[in-house]
Amino acid sequence: MSKAETLRALHRRPVPADPLILPGPWDAASARVFVDAGFPALATPSAGVAAALGYEDGRTPAGEMFAAVARIVRAVDVPVSADVEGGYGLAPKELVERLLETGAVGCNLEDSADGALKDPRAHAEWLAEVRSAAGDRLFLNARVDTFLRGIEDPERVIERAALYVAAGADCVYPIGAPPRVLPLLRAGIEGPVNVFAPLDGSGPSPAELGRQGATRITFGPGLQRRATEALRGIAAELTERR
Repeated sequence: MSKAETLRALHRRPVPADPLILPGPWDAASARVFVDAGFPALATPSAGVAAALGYEDGRTPAGEMFAAVARIVRAVDVPVSADVEGGYGLAPKELVERLLETGAVGCNLEDSADGALKDPRAHAEWLAEVRSAAGDRLFLNARVDTFLRGIEDPERVIERAALYVAAGADCVYPIGAPPRVLPLLRAGIEGPVNVFAPLDGSGPSPAELGRQGATRITFGPGLQRRATEALRGIAAELTERR
């Protein structure tokens, strides 16, 4: 079984309360830590990788992002999905080729740019071209940014999700969706649903998110930021010892 097939199989969750949890490594070392802990797949966060490379979120040059993903893939033997934001303006064929060159077998693609939502039908057509170029070699996670852009009606998510799934998306990611609307989204969206989970304990547990409709759970740059906070604590201890 190829790694892409393995990643797809991991999304077929027989028990709702057992969603797929995908940690987000920002470099090779963090990727190894997560795999050593037993996680069967990883999903890079663009903001976490950007921070590790010294860039603001959304400002990482495409070449540096792809190189970082390649280093992560080389460091582990599990499937890796890459957050490549909005595709960096690349044509679908070139985007797919560059992703496959890194060794990634999945990708996260956003449906907003410069703070505004893209036209959903035009974006769906673009996703269809990505799917055509990738065949079954990439697991496509289509991010839906309506909640991020202040649109709180879950029906707008469901409408966009239907277009993206019809275009070939394997999974839909309504980022920022409040847990209370997950049952409605689950009922209206065909296929896996990716849910963001905070790490501060303020929200439902992964098991509860699964029962509410999450197929898989990711953390954005949360793990990288938490690691940075831990490092600040270590740095403070070193300063005190001088």
